[in-house]
Amino acid sequence: MTAPDTPRDPRPGTPPAAPGRHRVPNLYRDLLLPKTHDHGGRGTLHAHRAYRRPAGAPGTEMAFVDLAVLPPGSSIGVHRHGDDEETYLVLRGSGLMHLDGEEFRVRAGDVVVNRPYGVHGLVNDSASDDLHLLVLDVAPARDGSPAEGR
Repeated sequence: MTAPDTPRDPRPGTPPAAPGRHRVPNLYRDLLLPKTHDHGGRGTLHAHRAYRRPAGAPGTEMAFVDLAVLPPGSSIGVHRHGDDEETYLVLRGSGLMHLDGEEFRVRAGDVVVNRPYGVHGLVNDSASDDLHLLVLDVAPARDGSPAEGR
């Protein structure tokens, strides 16, 4: 998992750069957390929940925004949600998308809408390149509670 123009640091637990007055968190260095077997998928991807609907936010339909990096060979397992609509925007890389019983190739720039109650999953079948993904989830607010972690 590497940022564009950022060398991979193979040492686990390497501390981030010393904080400075204007230090800004870096997605790749500071925020992405490992997530093993996401929805029953293979391997470990790295994800950051950039936004979650706050509790008691009436009228807000955006439930969450995730940024995810799927290393080669990893996947988001085939799964189904409820009445939410989850959109995948492929930012970088390519993979094999499963959507409602069909499989097809996706690549950077593709937008896949996973409709409510639909079945979907994504595999990074590349031998060498990470797949970068933005996930937008829209769900009706229920009792003013935040969206469930999916």
